[in-house]
Amino acid sequence: MKIENAALIGLGAMGVFFAPRLEAGLGREHFCVIAEGERRERLENRGVTVNGTNYRFRVASPEEGTPADLLIIAVKDTGLAQAIRDIRQFVGENTVILCVMNGVESEEKVAAAYGWEHMLYSYMKIPVELKNGAYDFDPDGGFVAFGEKKNEVLSERVQAVRAVFDRCHIPYRIDRDMELGLWQKFMSNIGENMTCALLGVPFKALAESEHARAIKRMGMREVQEVAGKLGIRLTDEMAEAAMNRPITAPYNRPSTLQDLDAKKRTEIDMFAGTVVRLGRKLGVETPVNELFYHGIRVLEEKNEGKYSPENT
Repeated sequence: MKIENAALIGLGAMGVFFAPRLEAGLGREHFCVIAEGERRERLENRGVTVNGTNYRFRVASPEEGTPADLLIIAVKDTGLAQAIRDIRQFVGENTVILCVMNGVESEEKVAAAYGWEHMLYSYMKIPVELKNGAYDFDPDGGFVAFGEKKNEVLSERVQAVRAVFDRCHIPYRIDRDMELGLWQKFMSNIGENMTCALLGVPFKALAESEHARAIKRMGMREVQEVAGKLGIRLTDEMAEAAMNRPITAPYNRPSTLQDLDAKKRTEIDMFAGTVVRLGRKLGVETPVNELFYHGIRVLEEKNEGKYSPENT
């Protein structure tokens, strides 16, 4: 099995990690971004700026799709249902799909439409900020993790993805237990992303404020308890490592806070909403994540002008 071409849907904070390198490594004719309508027009006419360089990638609409060897889904949770429909023409008999979104349920949603025979588990760790319409990040400051659910021995398709990432100089790692890795990332995201979004503070607060750190710890503890009910062991050592991880960009703002700053709908359903829903199903109390969920919903309502004087 060899990957010769790739398609990407979602040219945002996660997608820009892949797109320049895939085009450079595979060649322009072997890589495309999936988009239609106004978004396609914008990408073709204005491109996207990544680390100071403007790129105009080849763009294909959902109707123009032909099967890709590798298909990467890097959309926001709010766009996943549409993306699942839009990739249909790009999924062939041997297509490998990576859904690099945050959260712990996106693989299941994509597999429900296309089958687990196409899916690998994946997640990303890369701090990206959108400033004045341009994306900035350290190309070597993060990675994508991928693999089968368990990777004691690497499957043929995992080896194929590894080979194309080597070819395209995309930093990666392959976890022996990808499900555990997904949940570790999710636990950290809940603690950091939700705390900063609710309080309106950058990552710096998680290093210096005992109060922000207390909220972070309580939110992560609920994730540990929910995961434990599912047979996924997030140890106290893992939680402590997440509590004390180095903050390399202290004034950066996590994705949910960036969405609120931009007055966009957030991915709160995928984050705290998932913890609350699973907690109710499994008999785990999740009061901190309920506060995250309802508090950030209020901030969304505020951004929508619900509490402006002219609407009273």
